[in-house]
Amino acid sequence: MRRVRAVLLCEDLQHEVFVRRFFKKYGWDTRWWRVERAPPGRGSAEQFARKQYPVELTALRRLGRQETALAVMIDGDEKGLAGRHKDLLDACRSAGVEPRRPSERVLVFVPTWSIESWLAYLDGQDVEESKHYPRLTRESDCQPHVSALADNVQQAGAPGTCA
Repeated sequence: MRRVRAVLLCEDLQHEVFVRRFFKKYGWDTRWWRVERAPPGRGSAEQFARKQYPVELTALRRLGRQETALAVMIDGDEKGLAGRHKDLLDACRSAGVEPRRPSERVLVFVPTWSIESWLAYLDGQDVEESKHYPRLTRESDCQPHVSALADNVQQAGAPGTCA
């Protein structure tokens, strides 16, 4: 397997652990990743990820290598998938950066309302997106959830809303 260099842009440690484990399920060596995570206690984690997105997209283009990728996880909060994609597009425009091209190796995860709602759903619960769900005691406890998501994706293929 080729070593893949990638950047993971996310809001918090739970996002980081979830995405790393998801990619590991598909054979990626995440030791070669650079992680940009919102610094705790310094304002909005969503805002950090949104503002950092054009910076990381520009860096990805500068490298220009086929084996380089950008993975982003940002909670949908009250905006949802379409709203967050619009926010990322607007962040690019504000920074004078061309928006993501379809050919670029960029994957954006947008759990709505939050990663905790994904975890509850993957646990088999009926989920209301506007309801708040409890955080895991330890971030690493998400492994069964990641396995469930990977199994669903392998069985059904990535849904049309994956972007």
